[in-house]
Amino acid sequence: MTWTIPNQITVARILAIPLFMYFLFAQGTVFKILALAIFALAALSDAVDGYLARSLKQVTPFGRFADPIADKILVAAALVSFVQLDELTATPVVVILAREFLVTGLRILAVAEGQVISASALGKAKTISHVGLVLFILATRYFGMGPVGFALKDAFLYLAVALAVISGGEYFWRARSLFGPGRGSS
Repeated sequence: MTWTIPNQITVARILAIPLFMYFLFAQGTVFKILALAIFALAALSDAVDGYLARSLKQVTPFGRFADPIADKILVAAALVSFVQLDELTATPVVVILAREFLVTGLRILAVAEGQVISASALGKAKTISHVGLVLFILATRYFGMGPVGFALKDAFLYLAVALAVISGGEYFWRARSLFGPGRGSS
């Protein structure tokens, strides 16, 4: 691995995940605030490392691999934790995670066929909606918002699930040539 600044930021984001989860499950107001702050910084670091990699011309194979995986692990850790904390039910979380596995698998297949499936605007909107959902739930765990908070959480959740499904469908539609006639026999 090339130890560039963007790659260091990506590794730091991965290393922050257990710390985030520790604070998420710890009791006390300070820990709730720390969980929110760590998640927010980790999510922000995704934009920072991507920008730095491009602007400093430090895009590396490790970064291309680890950056999206770090994002997926960060969001997945939060969503699965929210199921355990009774903030979310399992069904929407499974839908969101299934989309991530399917699109990652699709990208692996595309690479094997010599193609690259780049991120789309819908895919980026999906990521923003997932980070927004997590941040909103973390904020309401500290600030609480009563009935309005429950309604907004549901709205964020429906948006996150809808964008996961729609963007996942878009990726498969764009890569439909991978599944055309003469493509394998299994």
